[in-house]
This record gives sequence, structure tokens and C-alpha cells, in this order.
Amino acid sequence: MSQSPVSVEPSAAVLAQHPARWWLATRPAFLSITLAGVVLGVAGSGWPALRQNGLLALLGLLLALLTHAAVNVINDVADHHNGTDAANTARLFPFTGGSRFIQNGVLSAGQMQGLAYGLFALVVLGGLYLVSLRGWPLLLIGLAGVVLGWGYSAPPLRLNSRGLGELSVLLCFLLLPQGMVVLLAGQGQLPVLWASLPFAILTSLLLYINQFPDRTADQLAGKWHWVARLPLQRARAVYGVLAWLAYALLGWLVWRALLPPSALLGLLSLPLSGFAALQLWRRAAEPARLRPAIIATIMAANLFPLLLALALLLG
Repeated sequence: MSQSPVSVEPSAAVLAQHPARWWLATRPAFLSITLAGVVLGVAGSGWPALRQNGLLALLGLLLALLTHAAVNVINDVADHHNGTDAANTARLFPFTGGSRFIQNGVLSAGQMQGLAYGLFALVVLGGLYLVSLRGWPLLLIGLAGVVLGWGYSAPPLRLNSRGLGELSVLLCFLLLPQGMVVLLAGQGQLPVLWASLPFAILTSLLLYINQFPDRTADQLAGKWHWVARLPLQRARAVYGVLAWLAYALLGWLVWRALLPPSALLGLLSLPLSGFAALQLWRRAAEPARLRPAIIATIMAANLFPLLLALALLLG
């Protein structure tokens, strides 16, 4: 299988001395899913809470983005040390195979690790300030997010290598909107938690589908997530089952009046998930052809929480 074009990957010749390399190493294009989750939480808090705590909302957004950025960087460091990124010739850059900053000599592993530590330090400092305002519920949510994010790929937890990566991502994005609600409104809200469940499932599918191009390299590196463990015929089916579960759960939540009828707006992202599931079913053994399915998965996971945010605002 051919390697992705090096020309689109970060180059030491272009970026080695460029200040923007530190920003680009965080893979900022993929932080939009965190922004969407924050928007869902802000919408669930309501306009009065947002008007009263607008600056807190901005600080919460910044810390959420910094956390995601730190997780991206520490994941690159972990995948450098376990060897999967170096061995990955089937990657679909920029979606799979890491940022390539270490492999292509833009930043060293030590520099990337220092960047991750610095980002996490900022998150902890900012988080402690917010906890001083909102108390232990926010502390528990923030601590869970940092531990799960760090432990997703880094030792000693290495959750993804143990088949727990999807669960850790699901929990992080289940808690993210609720954290914003606690920050802005002072306490959690069940409608936001319900709305976050299908959103978290769709977000975990981002991780899941990205593992198909990386499957062989991950197996060599001992990363035994479920795509690496299962035969391809079974692994491809899991995507469709989880996508169906997310939208069925949305319908059930509306039927049980746990979410307003307007939450059915979330079904507008269903064609994207359906397209991705069909493409993966047909092309799981041809990872070089999975780019459209990955893009559709990203679009669905970003669109869904924005539609639910609109639904919560409409009531």
C-alpha cells in the first residue's frame, strides 16, 4: 500500500525554525470537535447564564481546547516511543498516523514532550482557578478529563492499547458539555447529559474509524485496540452498530421526553454517518480509500452537537 504524499506532511525544511510549528504540532484543525462540545454545554446553560458568565465561558473554552491540544501532543510522543507512527506506511495524513512532527524532524520527541507538559500545566493552573469558583463537581470533571486524556495513550495506563480508547473518548466528551454547564450555571443539568450521550458515541467513532489505516502498524507496536483485535469483517460492522445506537438513543430520549422534540434536528447528521458506515463496510480492507468515510465521520460528529445546541436553545 502506498505511503501518503510526503509533500502534504510537515517538513523540517519549512517549519524547523518557524514559530508556528509549536501551534501546528497541536493539530489545531482537529480541535473543532471540542469547540462543538463546548457550544453544546453553553447552549444547555441558557442565555442568562452565558450573559452573566461570559468571561468564564471563554476561559472554559480555552482550557478545553488546551486540554485537547495537550492530549494530541502527548499521543504523538507515546506513538513515537511505541514505534507505531514510524512503522505506519498506510497512514492517511492528516487524519491518521500522527502529526509526523517527530518523524519528519520538525520537533524532537523531547520538545514535543515539553510542549505537552506545558499545555497540561496551563490546564491545571486554569482549572484550579475555575474550581475555586465552582467547587468539587468541576474538580471531578476536570480531573477525569485530564487523566483520561493523558492515559489514553501514555504509560502507565495506555488505555487505547488495552481496548479502552473508545470508552475513554466517550467519557471525555460526555463530561465536556456537563463541565461547561457546571461552570456557567453552577450545577449540572440532565438534559445536557442526555444530549451528550449520542454526541459522545459519535465522537468515539472518530477514533474508531481512524484506526483502520493504522491497524497493521498498531498491531506491530502492541496497540491492541478493537480494530486491531477483531477480524476486519467484524471490526467494520461495529462502526455501523455504534452509529445506529447513537441516533436510536436520540430518538428514544425524545420519545421519553428527556429531550425536547427539537432535538430531532440531530438526525440531520444521520446521512453523513450512514455514508461513512457504508464506505467503511465496503472498503475496510482498502484503508487508502477511507478518506471520504473519515471526513464524513468528522462532519457528523461536529454537526450533531451544534444541531443539539440549537435544539436546546429552541426548547
